[in-house]
Amino acid sequence: MQTTLREGMGKRPATRESSYQWLLFDADGTLFDYDRAEYSALAQCFQEIGLVFNPEHLDAYRRINREQWQALERGETTPGVLKVRRFELLLQSIGAAHCAATFSERYLERLGAGSELLEGAEEVVRALRKQHHIAILTNGLRSVQRSRLERSAIRDCIDLVIISEEVGAAKPARAFFETAFARMGNPPPSQTLMIGDSWSSDIEGAAGYGAVCCWYNPAGLPRPAAPMIAHEIRSLRELAALTNLSGS
Repeated sequence: MQTTLREGMGKRPATRESSYQWLLFDADGTLFDYDRAEYSALAQCFQEIGLVFNPEHLDAYRRINREQWQALERGETTPGVLKVRRFELLLQSIGAAHCAATFSERYLERLGAGSELLEGAEEVVRALRKQHHIAILTNGLRSVQRSRLERSAIRDCIDLVIISEEVGAAKPARAFFETAFARMGNPPPSQTLMIGDSWSSDIEGAAGYGAVCCWYNPAGLPRPAAPMIAHEIRSLRELAALTNLSGS
């Protein structure tokens, strides 16, 4: 029987040792192995339309996709446009005469089946849920994220899921975080910890709202000068110690 995500406050108040009521996780690249799911979905779609899939195609798609999501963060496009436009540009770049909308539908279906987690993610989330409410805050597309989350090994650990396409605003917009905090019951931002790998959407957005931020930076990239953040980690397993620190 399929287990559904638990939307709501849950029953686990933060303990006296833990100052964070809520842990807010980004999904792709923080909990989920998005690169693996993306590669698999693209390779399947290329095979289905009779095209050879090679590293140059993957590089081109990732560049185009990144540019489209950055445009979404800036409010310059919409999820509905983005999910087709990126394949229009990709197919044009490789000279393939194929319907981008059909390709997009196939891709999203296969991407939604890619529920693999990053190393340590299940272990860490299951340990942290004993003392914290856990939410996932994602800019992903609704059909993909709902499917992946329901298939994932941590589906029973999540109290709340906020998806940009559902709320009509994307991280880092303040409106996105206003909706998220309202659905959490408006906890003090200083008692929430945002964990994400994207500096522009996760960290800048959450910090602008007043939440405590933890940058998940497995590649060891240089940290931007602003905003100031409380924590930076290379491994998700480092969270166990951080969540017992003061959130002030």
